[in-house]
Amino acid sequence: MVISLTIIHVLMCFAIIGIVLLQAGKGADIGSAFGGAGSQAVFGSMGTPTLLGKITTSVAILFAVTSFSLAILGGERSSSVVREPAPLGGAPATSAPSTPTPSAPAQSTPAAPAPPSAPVVK
Repeated sequence: MVISLTIIHVLMCFAIIGIVLLQAGKGADIGSAFGGAGSQAVFGSMGTPTLLGKITTSVAILFAVTSFSLAILGGERSSSVVREPAPLGGAPATSAPSTPTPSAPAQSTPAAPAPPSAPVVK
């Protein structure tokens, strides 16, 4: 199910890109705003929707539906990125809580400084 939705989602993505690139830009009519006779084309109503506009709307709606569906389906499979440490000694972990035993603080030895490296000349 997730694989088929992902395939449809990617196809809708490419379809939106292709359809938007096929459409004529709105900036082509900007010249009419500066003294052109048809200035209503820029500032007026949108007019009748074109076939490419209707296809773009339907593909965008399908793209949004697949996005939401994948987000919902992907949320069910989420898990923590933090891994639990493996039990020591290869023994299976027990469910009974163990009391921590106090240990002596570790002795820290000062680290020796690293020797200076020779400069590299190119």
